[in-house]
Amino acid sequence: MKVCRIRDNSGVEEAELSEIPQLMERLADKTLGQLADEGVLLFPRQLERSEDITREQRLLCRQSGGYATGNVMGFLGCGEERLTITSRFSVGNDYFLQYLLRRVLEIPNVVNLKVDAVRNDMLFNLLVFLFPSYLRRAVKKGVFKEYVCHQYNDGNVRGNIDVARQLATNVPFIGRVAYHQRGFSNDNSLMELVRHTIELIRRTSQGRELLATVRTEVKQVLAVTSSYKLCDRQKIIRQNQRGRVRHPYFHEYFDLQELCLSILLHRRHQLGTGSKRLYGILFDGAWLWEEYLNTILTSAFYHPENRRKKNGEWLFCDKQGVMQGEIYPDFIGKDSERRVIADAKYKPAGNIRNKDYLQLLAYMFRFDSQRGYYLYPDHCERREQLLLNRGIANEGKGIVKGREDIALVKYAFSVPSEEFDSYQNFAVEMQSREQTFLSELLET
Repeated sequence: MKVCRIRDNSGVEEAELSEIPQLMERLADKTLGQLADEGVLLFPRQLERSEDITREQRLLCRQSGGYATGNVMGFLGCGEERLTITSRFSVGNDYFLQYLLRRVLEIPNVVNLKVDAVRNDMLFNLLVFLFPSYLRRAVKKGVFKEYVCHQYNDGNVRGNIDVARQLATNVPFIGRVAYHQRGFSNDNSLMELVRHTIELIRRTSQGRELLATVRTEVKQVLAVTSSYKLCDRQKIIRQNQRGRVRHPYFHEYFDLQELCLSILLHRRHQLGTGSKRLYGILFDGAWLWEEYLNTILTSAFYHPENRRKKNGEWLFCDKQGVMQGEIYPDFIGKDSERRVIADAKYKPAGNIRNKDYLQLLAYMFRFDSQRGYYLYPDHCERREQLLLNRGIANEGKGIVKGREDIALVKYAFSVPSEEFDSYQNFAVEMQSREQTFLSELLET
């Protein structure tokens, strides 16, 4: 197996990727949207609502002598070749990405995210560990129902008669009639797909512990899938590949369907088939960072959700009181006497400029805030304050001066730069730094 590791927001020489030519051929000039259409899982799912990545963005941007990576992290594979895009903050093991995934996607503590490239379990384990949170969110909407056609062959006719099947099976006539009936049912191809995924996970290491975290949801799935047969797995996979969940109300089931297909198809690849198929899972680092910050700041900040179009604010209203100009700041301070606005940035401080400044200043003006913060990750504790200028340079030399009352602050969260011997020790250090980060942020 050939494994190549690169980092996000970094330059990559072409020679570094020479060991994975087959995979690079599949990735060359592909946009994230094209990769998603080929079956690669992307987080967040709604690329069209993302401000940080789009369907047209390329995973690897070609530049002189090699490529440049963006905010995207994750794992890709094709045949015996693997490409891992780790966090640029990883030192040895990529504990930082693992920690963000645990906090944001609620991966239970019973699982082990240790990378095992030799056994090709890296991607499969991560897909499996995501399953409980996806199942939990989907079942909150209720067990999925759809119209299903059931075939019968008895004397109690309650549907349309199947003439061809009647002639093939019930001649001479012995009192039975072949017919079919269409009805609204829980036992459908999607719920059968979820059942097959559950049965597969049961047989993995830590599978029972993992499913125990969603015991109630698993029982609901088992109760409605009475027609489950292990030998039907490939048929169920094909049915779900052809018939995807389309209704926007059930978008959680669409995500669950995609995840289940990825788990089942990836396991089939591991067992020796489909070796030419491109598969993988990619995370938008900007989205992951913003959602992680929300877990830290939720007690002191509101968090409007742009991608879900929830809790938005408005810039204007007309004379009739109709709101216009919907906006979604990342974080709005809850202290009305000392309102602050914060913007999550998963990029180096030197890349925060121009449009970033204009956007945050507009939010500050709208909410009568005198302090705006850019919250970004770094290996060092850095605080850079930028005072808003007063005056016009064209009106005279030295007339422009910084105001003390209004400022932007680039505020770094210090990610541990030392190497840890275990994930647990890294997590303890991160939790300590989170408390310090929040208390210092509220004091400034």
